[in-house]
Amino acid sequence: MNEAVKEKVEHSAAELVVINAVLKQEVPPEVQTGDVAQALEKTDLLEIKINEAAQELEEVNKVLAEEVEQRRSLERELAEVKTALVEASEAAG
Repeated sequence: MNEAVKEKVEHSAAELVVINAVLKQEVPPEVQTGDVAQALEKTDLLEIKINEAAQELEEVNKVLAEEVEQRRSLERELAEVKTALVEASEAAG
């Protein structure tokens, strides 16, 4: 699920890059003032924030994957210890 969210964020960032580039090319510089200039600047900032969020999500995914693997390893180890205890108990009893 996190992987799907990451892909969605990255896709959205890529779309924003394209939209922003088109707007900057198509809107004449003399019109890029006031509200239009602010909107273009905000899309630039939003693009940066989305890219940062995608990178953070990727880092979180890596940490979670490591934690899942560690938990699986501990669960395997616990199962082995339980089996050894049952065998030892049966041998002693």
